[in-house]
Amino acid sequence: MLEGIDPLLTGELLLHLDRMGHSDAVVIADAHFPAWALGERVVDLPGTTTPDVVAAIRTVLPLDDVPGIDLMTSADGEVLDVQHQLMAAAGTDAGTTRFVERFAYYDVARGAYLMVRTGETRAYGNALLRKGVVGRSGV
Repeated sequence: MLEGIDPLLTGELLLHLDRMGHSDAVVIADAHFPAWALGERVVDLPGTTTPDVVAAIRTVLPLDDVPGIDLMTSADGEVLDVQHQLMAAAGTDAGTTRFVERFAYYDVARGAYLMVRTGETRAYGNALLRKGVVGRSGV
């Protein structure tokens, strides 16, 4: 355990976040997402929600330039409550968020450095964050 580190940030997760380079992506996935099928590196955090994990990761990971995050477009195109929570947790808004069609999102996610699979059960509760330059402008 480390002081000042969010308890959701396990040693394994911190190791992978540290190894990420500028513009590398991390997908924070809901429980329905095919993380193990798409990702080479997967960290499981059962019992967590995607907004909570995004908020924890943002305490140590600055975002790359726009778009701040990628979210999966819902079936009806509406921005869902979980997606509003994800944007708030990431410190972004609709103007700095890119919405990606479901199957195109899988293609984008396939290139991510890391997948973090949560226990989130709300549909479309996935976020892709790109790592910015550490120390450039803070988190």
